[in-house]
Amino acid sequence: MAIRGLAKRFGEKIAVNGVSLDVPAGSFYGLVGPNGAGKTTAMSMATGLLRPDHGQIWIHGTDVWAEPLVAKRRMGVLADGVRLFDRLTGEQLVTYSGLLRGLDRETVAERTADLLRVMDLTSDAGKLVVDYSAGMTKKVALAAAMIHAPQVLVLDEPFEAVDPVSAANIRDILAQFVTSGGTVIVSSHVMDLVQRMCDHVAVIAQGNLLAAGTVDEVRDGRSLEDRFVDLVGGRATGEGLSWLHT
Repeated sequence: MAIRGLAKRFGEKIAVNGVSLDVPAGSFYGLVGPNGAGKTTAMSMATGLLRPDHGQIWIHGTDVWAEPLVAKRRMGVLADGVRLFDRLTGEQLVTYSGLLRGLDRETVAERTADLLRVMDLTSDAGKLVVDYSAGMTKKVALAAAMIHAPQVLVLDEPFEAVDPVSAANIRDILAQFVTSGGTVIVSSHVMDLVQRMCDHVAVIAQGNLLAAGTVDEVRDGRSLEDRFVDLVGGRATGEGLSWLHT
């Protein structure tokens, strides 16, 4: 994926301020930043969910906004906060996603069964998604994003509210996807997770790109968390809360 001059404003608020980024094919790329940094807005524009005010995005050479159907066939997207068809069962939701992508029913049935198994959702396949826990909902949404075997996975906070065992399973699935030649772009504000999973990382704050490159380049000899705090700033102390101490 290549991003050039990506920008978005909401009224007086500049959400994304001319971000340019190169995501190498076959990489596990982390996009990190504090809450409200512009990560979700940038990812929404990069995946064709939100039209940018300025800038261009290419997926394997295809302009996302000039040829959206071609570009979106190459992507699997897990968007944060987007409502699912939660009156379907888990199995129906993943099946529906596969059929929407133009896969034949036999292929969809096989892949749905495989995805539900690796997500540990087989026993809950017949339960309505509205009755799923937050972690289960995240996993079934990820399954729906992967069923068409995309070249690029763009995942907004994929581990939020997911239990440790499921998170480990998801990490293994994503690592295998990258090993086979796929590209994963994941947003998170959990530095340790990104440092362990990703080979490349970009730091964004207040809509601006502060650093990008391999994890070792961005870390610059320190932990990613320490480097992130240095770049972003805003570290507060507990001074002034003497009333809280017993």
